[in-house]
Amino acid sequence: MNAVSGPSVVIVAYRPKPGKEAELKKVVESHVPDLHKLGLVTDRKPVICEAADGTIIEVFEWLSVDAIKQAHSNPEVHKIWAAFGECCDCVPLNTLKETGDMFAGFTPLN
Repeated sequence: MNAVSGPSVVIVAYRPKPGKEAELKKVVESHVPDLHKLGLVTDRKPVICEAADGTIIEVFEWLSVDAIKQAHSNPEVHKIWAAFGECCDCVPLNTLKETGDMFAGFTPLN
C-alpha cells in the first residue's frame, strides 16, 4: 500500500475457489456497502467486473490510510475477510491474461 494520506483507490482480484463462483459474487456485492456502513470507504461506487477466467476484479476507495489501519483491527471487517477466504484467493492483477493488453477489458458485473 502506498503512503497516500487521503482517499486511496485500490484494485483487487479475487479468484473463486472451485464451485464458489456464485458465493464470491454475493460477498463482493456486499463488500463495499458493508465497509461504508463502518465508515471506512468513500461514497464512490465500486466497479466490479469479471476476467475471462472467472476472476472478479473490484475497484473501490478507502477513506484514508487510517481507515485501512482501522479495518485491520475491526472484528466486523475480519468477518468480511473470512467470508472472502471461504470462497476465493486474492491474486496479483498481473496474473490475469487481460492485463497483458494495452487496454485490459473485463465484463462488467455492476
